[in-house]
Amino acid sequence: MKHLRTYLPLLAAIALLLTVFALWVPQNRFVTADNLMDLAQQISVNAILAFGLTLVILIGGIDLSVGAVVALAGVVCVSVLNVAGPVGGLAAGLGAALLIGVANGLCAARTRMPPFIITLATMLVARGLALGFNESRPLPIGESQSFMLALGNARLGGWLPLPVVVMLVVFAVTAVLLHRTRFGQHLYAIGGNREAARFTGIAIARHEVTVYALCGLCAGLAGMIHASQLYSAEPAAGQGFELNAIAAVVVGGTSFSGGIGALPGTLLGAIIIGILDKGLNQAGVHFSLQYIVKGLVILVAVYTDVRRRKGALV
Repeated sequence: MKHLRTYLPLLAAIALLLTVFALWVPQNRFVTADNLMDLAQQISVNAILAFGLTLVILIGGIDLSVGAVVALAGVVCVSVLNVAGPVGGLAAGLGAALLIGVANGLCAARTRMPPFIITLATMLVARGLALGFNESRPLPIGESQSFMLALGNARLGGWLPLPVVVMLVVFAVTAVLLHRTRFGQHLYAIGGNREAARFTGIAIARHEVTVYALCGLCAGLAGMIHASQLYSAEPAAGQGFELNAIAAVVVGGTSFSGGIGALPGTLLGAIIIGILDKGLNQAGVHFSLQYIVKGLVILVAVYTDVRRRKGALV
């Protein structure tokens, strides 16, 4: 019951947004079964990115490279897919994403440079590598690559999008890792008080590399799903994805200061951001105003977190 009360404001926000857009979007198109399934499929990519970012933000870090890694994983996967088949393509895409994640973690752990600067640099590197494939032209996924096309577009039982199933599996695995293992307890300890965690014997550097690597893997998986949904790997894909994912994490209650947050909140945050995106778009709101609305939502979420922390210190 205590955990449910924690998420009641987010659940209420979801219910309110669904009601608003059900009334606002013409011809009641927003709450149809097909539209809600499309919404769930759209949310899946951002949610997977946000799950990985939750681990990073919990220890007081940040990863701005995930949007570029989405593009890099997609182009690497499709490039190798046409030569080595689906298994080789998926392995290559995840491998490229993992390398960026490990590089982020090693730099953060060994150099003590701010993660913002590290991941800003790797964002540019990953984007440059993605644009270097096929002279910045899209790489189409052929109809013969049915497995790759199914990854982002198949519907189980004719109605449940496969990306949603993948998202729920990633959620379950990450939730167990975070909330049911010693590793997860250590992440909260590092985010809560890094020096105290060091004195208790927690291997901070190893945990830091691990969470950035996991974040990279999540971005890689999201990138391949996104490429499948587009029917091609776009070197310019993923622009702004890091902002949506960070918004989902923050709206879901994870503190930028580290040490506070939970994965169910991130999932609900991703649903809120997804409803806002699709609802405002279908309601015909100009894209410039959509950015303003999301910016204000993030601002309110961070302000709420600051007030909560101040209250906890009083």
